[in-house]
Amino acid sequence: MEGVRIIHHGARVGVTGSCHEITIGNYSILIDCGLFQGKEANGFPDIDFPVSHIQALLLTHCHIDHVGRLPWLLAAGYRGPIYATEATAALLPMMLEDGLKIQLGLNTLQCERFTRIVKAQIKPIPYDCHVQFILPDSKQLSFCFRPAGHILGSAYIELRMPCGKSVVFSGDIGPTNTPLLVDPLPPESANLLVLESTYGDKLHNSVSERESRLFEIIERSLRDGGAILVLAFSVGRTQELLFDLENIISRTVQEEQTRACFNWQQLPVVLDSPLAVEITKQYLTFQRLWAKEAKSRLNSGRHPLSFQQCITINQHSDHLALVNRLKATGEPAIVVAASGMCTGGRIMNYLEALLPDSRTDVILVGYQSEGTLGRCLMEQHKQVELNSHRVEVAARVHSLSGYSAHADQFDLLKFVRGIKQGPQQIRVVHGDVKAQRALASELVKLKPGCEVIVAADEMYNLI
Repeated sequence: MEGVRIIHHGARVGVTGSCHEITIGNYSILIDCGLFQGKEANGFPDIDFPVSHIQALLLTHCHIDHVGRLPWLLAAGYRGPIYATEATAALLPMMLEDGLKIQLGLNTLQCERFTRIVKAQIKPIPYDCHVQFILPDSKQLSFCFRPAGHILGSAYIELRMPCGKSVVFSGDIGPTNTPLLVDPLPPESANLLVLESTYGDKLHNSVSERESRLFEIIERSLRDGGAILVLAFSVGRTQELLFDLENIISRTVQEEQTRACFNWQQLPVVLDSPLAVEITKQYLTFQRLWAKEAKSRLNSGRHPLSFQQCITINQHSDHLALVNRLKATGEPAIVVAASGMCTGGRIMNYLEALLPDSRTDVILVGYQSEGTLGRCLMEQHKQVELNSHRVEVAARVHSLSGYSAHADQFDLLKFVRGIKQGPQQIRVVHGDVKAQRALASELVKLKPGCEVIVAADEMYNLI
């Protein structure tokens, strides 16, 4: 595209560190500024590119692998506007505060000083609203956020270049037919598409299958005793899980399926993540963005994200007391805690205490980057390293792909198929090399004549 160039500063090989620069003449727009995680993390998350010519930052959503380098971007001198959807703008300060406490050990006051700066620069934009943006050289472009169905506030971005051609950044596309958020609808046209490929080589379980599998794990655990530990990201996966747990408990109690065994009404569902508690409040605030099924449950008098058996824990002392209690008693409980890849957070204490207990069930519901504890558990390692010492894994570990907030290969192809005009070029990013190549081979069949570029291969060629 004449006068336009795309530079990938992250998510070129692997699924973290999303950061894409689109240059128009002498100036640039930045799409996301995410943190590298797992084996993709390489030392301190410095900004290794100039920022003086960057005129705007557009955020697709507030997961840390899409916003986590924002503090370092500001430290590098960026003082331009930060555009995001209304829900992302509401979630962003708390996500960044949590990240700064973990990454840099900042206290609450220090974090508040930083988030005040972010709040001053952020510009909330409603979905489907076209924003006109004029560059210093008087060139004009526009952009629009469209629902991506990934997490609350997530969007893909349509950019209209000064030449009149369109560039679409997918961000993270969500799966279809989920009950909590609306499905992503593809753009009518695109000249160039930058497309994620997290699960470009895989197919997920359906929503009905994921709930059925979750029910089976809970039912068996209630018979055998022991805790169920759910490793969930604070935004997205946690809320989907709570939604399904409320439905399972409500349905099971009504059908009186367990009269001879455990009383489901007494089963505690513990949300042990202060950040997830605050994020869930925002999900309740933005109910207008929910899908029809979720709204219908609300209208019928149910509370899918704040039901009676859901207990929240904020104080660290209460958290430690519960860890010790579950270790000592082996009583049944469902604990939902962060982080989703076991890179930190309260889940670490539960795992250290309960992984050696064969009654424990561990449920992985999101992508596990290479080099993380979550990936080791997913690969069924018999020993893992926790807090600098080895811990035996006697617990049963389950991966429920149906809870992924990412579209699988089928839904990614469905998204591209729905683009009626174009694209002429697709750049495949945000995936392991194998996933990028697998998706690219299917895209070539789907869009004959379209140039499909695998970002990972392009990088290796440069090296």
